[in-house]
Amino acid sequence: MKRLLTTCVAALMLGCAPSEVLYTQRVTFPKEATAEDKVAMAARVVPSAEQLAWQRLELTAFIHFGINTFTDNEWGSGLESPELFDPTALDAEQWVLTLKRGGFKMVILTAKHHDGFCLWPTATTPHSVVHSPWREGKGDVVRELSDACKKHDMKFGLYLSPWDRNAACYGDSPAYNEFFIAQLTELLTNYGRVDEVWFDGACGEGPNGKRQVYDWPSILATIERLQPNAVTAIMGDDVRWVGNEGGRGRTTEWSVTPYTPKSYSYGAASNEALGLEEMSSDLGSRELVARAEGLYWYPSEVDVSIRPGWFYHASQDDMVRPLANLVDIYFSSVGRNSVLLLNIPPDRRGLIHEIDAERIASLRDYLDSSFATNFVRGRVDYWRANEGDSRVFEVEEGAVVNTLLLAEDIERGQRVERFAVEAFVNGKWRHIAEGTTIGYKRLLRFSDCRAERIRITINECRTTANIADVSLYYAEPLHYEGQRIRTSDVATDGWQTVGVDACAAIDGDTATAWHSDALTPLTIDMGITHNIAGLCYAPATDDATGTIFIYNAYLSEDGNEWVQCVEAGEFSNIKNNPVPYYVNFGQSYPARYLRIEPLREIDDRNATSVGEIGVLLPR
Repeated sequence: MKRLLTTCVAALMLGCAPSEVLYTQRVTFPKEATAEDKVAMAARVVPSAEQLAWQRLELTAFIHFGINTFTDNEWGSGLESPELFDPTALDAEQWVLTLKRGGFKMVILTAKHHDGFCLWPTATTPHSVVHSPWREGKGDVVRELSDACKKHDMKFGLYLSPWDRNAACYGDSPAYNEFFIAQLTELLTNYGRVDEVWFDGACGEGPNGKRQVYDWPSILATIERLQPNAVTAIMGDDVRWVGNEGGRGRTTEWSVTPYTPKSYSYGAASNEALGLEEMSSDLGSRELVARAEGLYWYPSEVDVSIRPGWFYHASQDDMVRPLANLVDIYFSSVGRNSVLLLNIPPDRRGLIHEIDAERIASLRDYLDSSFATNFVRGRVDYWRANEGDSRVFEVEEGAVVNTLLLAEDIERGQRVERFAVEAFVNGKWRHIAEGTTIGYKRLLRFSDCRAERIRITINECRTTANIADVSLYYAEPLHYEGQRIRTSDVATDGWQTVGVDACAAIDGDTATAWHSDALTPLTIDMGITHNIAGLCYAPATDDATGTIFIYNAYLSEDGNEWVQCVEAGEFSNIKNNPVPYYVNFGQSYPARYLRIEPLREIDDRNATSVGEIGVLLPR
């Protein structure tokens, strides 16, 4: 929208070497471009300065607060009386300080939700704080939060719902667009710097029965004119909705995508031609790029609420997400090349509730603790990796690790398509993890490993990948009540054990266990052949005696001919951290039978125990 857009056509006309050309925010392909040309150009699409600064925030907060807070609804009708809005102790500084304690760098306020009630004294409608008893009608939530953000160095953003169920002119498209832009102009003129403007595409019928048609070009031009440094989200062209509100980024998340912003006049037709929507699983593969006419740097934002609802409800005070769930969300959003937008709604007092405040503080403490010590030895130099390149990194002696951080220099584009991770343990290289895209940040969790060194292989990439960070950490595993821990990608119903009665090892319940008074191999018949890429071993929870430490693993299609997929494998740190361990083989094997052969117990006892055994499928 607001940036100088470089196109490949211009670059070719100037005779620039392709490796020297970067395309800020978008590129349009020349008609003669081949599939290989397009992939090479895709590697050199980069973010604008504003998009880069936004990505580096990692954590932003949503504040849903308004008339719905006092009616106990999620969506208002627009008929609510402004007199209902009366927070007894509203303190925007408490919001900001609470969020800063949680590690958030920006807060986005719902200045107006679908009900049309405005949290500032607007000249456009009487449906606002002016006609509420709060502050005797002289209050301004937007002002108070903006001032608190300035005072405490917090970035400030605004959500203005395009759908307005109170406005009489809604559905009269020209009139409502003028009305909406007038509201937007007030917000972007009277409160200082605004760092993000967030629009969803909510749209309905007006009182006249007509569906509103928004004038997005004029709306976005207003933002460009009044707040040129603000990023525009969802209906803008800077930030893309990930496609769900569950806190989950894709395992393959491209910031460089043919998905066209909806606000562009040709966006709907372009996306329809490629079969794309926000929820599409593929937004950036080579096959998709080859069919596209152009690409955008359009990174994803993952929005989710800390409670079941987006507005505060006292009935949900015992439903605030537990720490373990918030950590999972962090890893599946920020750890998957996205920014996390976490909604934390103030209560009827006008304060962030104590439970929510404690939970986000715990999240910050957990992340600070987990990422305090990088166990990769020495300084990691910038790594320019070609496809197939590997690099070995030394690990601090005796360190137990279970988390890998990888980062590309996205100022040079997003290029990695597939990579693998191996650990050197007890004199052997062992495959421990793999992934697809990296982008700004990729976090991979794996079972505890006491590695002497790790090896990263860039299996596939677009031109030369620019790896800016390789770090190893230990993050304490967390689980929460009611969480189902995955121990197998294949249902264990119908599985049988061969030669021993060990049903408790394959009943899908980690609370039950099989015990043996010897180092006893366990053979499992899965009934049918699967393509197996790994295994899971969950130690017994009732008695640690017999917990396997060193083992061999074998697979077979017929129960007679066996392939050894793990030799002298080690469940590192399992004595101190008795949780399910996941083992990736590094390749997949067709198999009906699985055999685990214990070689050594954690305390060198002559015993074996298994809480659960499962298998992993290729990902």
